[in-house]
Amino acid sequence: MATRTLARPPLAPGPGTRPRPSKWIWSWVGAGALSVAALLLVLAGYLGAGVGGGDVDWPALLTETTWSPANAAYGGLAMIYGTAVVCVLALALAVPVGWAAAIALSEYLPPRVARPLRLCVELLAAVPSIVYGLIGIIVVRPVIARWADVPGGDSLLAAGIVLAVMITPTVVAVSVDALAAVPDRCREAAFSLGLTRREVVRSAVLPLARAGMRAAVLLGLARALGEAIAVFLVVGRADGRLPTDVGGFLDSLVRPGQTLTTKLAGPEPVLAGTSGPHFAALCGLGFVLLALVAAATVWGTRGRGGDTAAGRTPRYRATARLRVQRDRLAATLRLAALLLPGVLLAGMLALLATRGSSAFDPSFWFTAATGSAGGGVRDQIVGTVLLVVTTGLLALPLGFGAGILIGVHASARTARVLQTLTVVLGGVPTILLGLAGFVILSSAMGWGRSWLAGALVLVPVVVPVIALATSARVRSLPPELTESALSLGLTRAQLIRSVVVPYAWPATVTGLLLGLARAAGETAPLLFTATVFFGAPALPGGVVESPVQALPTHIFTLSQDSGDPQAVAQAWGSALVLVLITAVLLCAAVVLRNRFEGERWTA
Repeated sequence: MATRTLARPPLAPGPGTRPRPSKWIWSWVGAGALSVAALLLVLAGYLGAGVGGGDVDWPALLTETTWSPANAAYGGLAMIYGTAVVCVLALALAVPVGWAAAIALSEYLPPRVARPLRLCVELLAAVPSIVYGLIGIIVVRPVIARWADVPGGDSLLAAGIVLAVMITPTVVAVSVDALAAVPDRCREAAFSLGLTRREVVRSAVLPLARAGMRAAVLLGLARALGEAIAVFLVVGRADGRLPTDVGGFLDSLVRPGQTLTTKLAGPEPVLAGTSGPHFAALCGLGFVLLALVAAATVWGTRGRGGDTAAGRTPRYRATARLRVQRDRLAATLRLAALLLPGVLLAGMLALLATRGSSAFDPSFWFTAATGSAGGGVRDQIVGTVLLVVTTGLLALPLGFGAGILIGVHASARTARVLQTLTVVLGGVPTILLGLAGFVILSSAMGWGRSWLAGALVLVPVVVPVIALATSARVRSLPPELTESALSLGLTRAQLIRSVVVPYAWPATVTGLLLGLARAAGETAPLLFTATVFFGAPALPGGVVESPVQALPTHIFTLSQDSGDPQAVAQAWGSALVLVLITAVLLCAAVVLRNRFEGERWTA
């Protein structure tokens, strides 16, 4: 009997099976890209208008040491010196430890051990800077006071140590990425020649990872240059004089000093008004700081990844003497360096758990503050959540649009320009964002202290993280998906809506959570624009003159009264609550990325 094969007759595609025209896509993508450029222009315009509002003697600003607004003397050399000293101290302490820990994490430990340790390092990188400042007050300053016989312990050395602790996780995380990018065939080829592990790392791995590890140092330097609050709490804020000899230099390390960020985070920007020579000199210092951070950020991200794939010829002269002993010594030192981040995390958690015991009481979370340092932190939690949620709603469409444009539509040159602008925006010191928001939103627009002004100045913190995560995900889109979609006759806008957006959204949400984890701990942008210490309602009733209370600024204010045990206990409890909120956002980002992307998570 003859058999007949049943087959469904082909159907011509109807008008309902094709994606609808998506003209709105270009408006959305363009708005995202323009927002990055507009935010940078607003910041540059604020600084430029401030400099133009008064005469700035640039040679005196860069070479003179006397800063006396009463005598119209504006010399910023002492602040530049303080910034350089604390950054060099931080790098000198953090880079050897960070590089050794990264090598141990990547080359010596098995993946099942390295993965949780790396997560601990990345959790350290996400700890809010105000918590590091609080630890500096309680732990570092007393040590400096006893060791150097300095009342209080405020000093450049204390600021350098706090910054070193802050940037070490960044150096470790970025260096591990660079080491992981080295192909395994390079290691296998080196082992096949009979080299020991130390010789393999030195001759085959480090030459290919050098560019990425250098980038880790420069990104850590950018963070150290732009940090304001943690340094503000331990540096002493004394303009001081420059040392003239080696003895004077060593003595200045254990004396109070001043940096560019702490000068801008002090009361002077509010007292200087919005024009005149005093305000112009402060804006000139802001230009100097922005230029330093932008140079470090752009140089640190220039050509990352490409150098690791380049076919360099390693140069290494092996010596036969004591090879095994030297290999064991190197392994011991590198594994010992890896213990430091673990000790830091354990010590920090122990301090938070023992000093912040009030946070374990449910009433601390759900009652309002009473007096200057009593009661709970309910209103501060509500204010922090309001700022974070509003910032996320504003930043998500802008960062997503910018990321899509960088990853899909822009030419290679335009994409490089947009990516560079995005990286620079992400590296802008947040104290400059706060001052720009104070002048533009709070003063010029008459909003005063407003929760919406605080959310707006936090948007530039979150948008670059979303844009860079989205564009990186879009670039990994398989070419066959794009070719299949275009072969079906989809326009570029329909391709974005039907293929690119569904493919990229997990990375976008991950970037959003990482950005919000950073924004939740920001203090400097909120000091002048959005928050008060006490007396504001939990939920604001409007926009103008509607401040909120937030955990970072609450901790900042309490920590400056370190002589009051009740204020210190309240600060530690608030710090524990803030760390838990940040950790929840960070862990959600890790889970989401591992769940949807199946890729190795990086900070």
